[in-house]
Amino acid sequence: MNEVTVAVIGCGNRGADVYARHLAAQGVRITHLVDPRAARLSEVAARHGLGPEGCFSDWDNFFALGRVADAVVIATPDDQHVQPCLQALALGYDVLLEKPICLAEAELNVLLQAEAQSVGSVTVCHVLRATPFFQEVKQVLDSGRLGQLVGIQHAENVAYWHYAHSYVRGNWRASPPAAPFLLAKSCHDLDLLRWFAGAPPSRVDSQGSLHHFRPENAPAAASDRCVTCPVVACPYDARQIYGSRPLESWPNTVLTAGGQTLAGALETGPYGQCVYLGLNDVADHQSVTVTFENGVTAGLTVSAFTHNNTRTFKLLGTHGELRGQMERGELELHDFRHGTVECWTVVADGNHGGGDVGLVRGWLALLRGEVGLPTPLSESLDSHRIAFAAECSRLL
Repeated sequence: MNEVTVAVIGCGNRGADVYARHLAAQGVRITHLVDPRAARLSEVAARHGLGPEGCFSDWDNFFALGRVADAVVIATPDDQHVQPCLQALALGYDVLLEKPICLAEAELNVLLQAEAQSVGSVTVCHVLRATPFFQEVKQVLDSGRLGQLVGIQHAENVAYWHYAHSYVRGNWRASPPAAPFLLAKSCHDLDLLRWFAGAPPSRVDSQGSLHHFRPENAPAAASDRCVTCPVVACPYDARQIYGSRPLESWPNTVLTAGGQTLAGALETGPYGQCVYLGLNDVADHQSVTVTFENGVTAGLTVSAFTHNNTRTFKLLGTHGELRGQMERGELELHDFRHGTVECWTVVADGNHGGGDVGLVRGWLALLRGEVGLPTPLSESLDSHRIAFAAECSRLL
């Protein structure tokens, strides 16, 4: 089997700790890295045995080399996805593109046209399609046991601590430069709705706002940092959120990237700040209703105010109902015709229920010519079209 070579543009958690790691584990040679942070670049380069000649602080200098690898991973910040992807396609690269694709709906067609004119391709990192759990759900749907699919009820339970980490203290707390909450967090889920419905969207309505993480909701004695805060039993205390988790696991690896200590990160970095400082402006609870061209309707609720960090759903068909809980891998099928109930579990281990490694495996099969494109870019874009329409509806 020919060796596959990949360059990684953006060496953050997703680019370096997820995609590069899984690619290397599956036999890929990482040949080039791009990241503006010298310490992080050096850290990731050491993992893959790369010298200075394989490391770049900006993608323009990397692309000036021409096509020097089989493919590229683009996992830069949200507002920096389109330009390097266009440059990669111009050189004929196959691209694994982290979501969200872009922050402006007009850029979707620009990217689609660029792909059509390139010998390369774009695979969006919609990892949930690659999970054993949701592949099992799709198999049940395709089997006809539910009859005609009529409706979908879906919830992304973000978990209070996860929202605080990513959307109050983290890179996605302000839009722009990050994507709106629904697009950043739930384009995976919108992609699932599109996959299950089997048709493009025709109408989108949405309601939601930033309910809680505001300065007026701060406890009277709150400090600007958790390490100096006297408030007892705050659910968003960074000392508890990060101190209760293994140092070598996410999200702690985000705080300690580049050699930072956890204590130092909480004392000086954004992840130790009070959640009530008013530095975030994205919604913390949002509901979306989508009507698809074939008449299927779907409702999605995405919320910060949950205990579990998981997805739950119901698929409603004319002959049956399928219920699921992703984190536990639980599925429950009610067959209306035969009056039976079937319950079973699907392995849901690993990040995103095994979707990260599954996505990389599928993309690698594409690069090796073993299978076709996992999901066409044109279909992946529908999740973003829904998100942009939902944000317009929410802000009316």
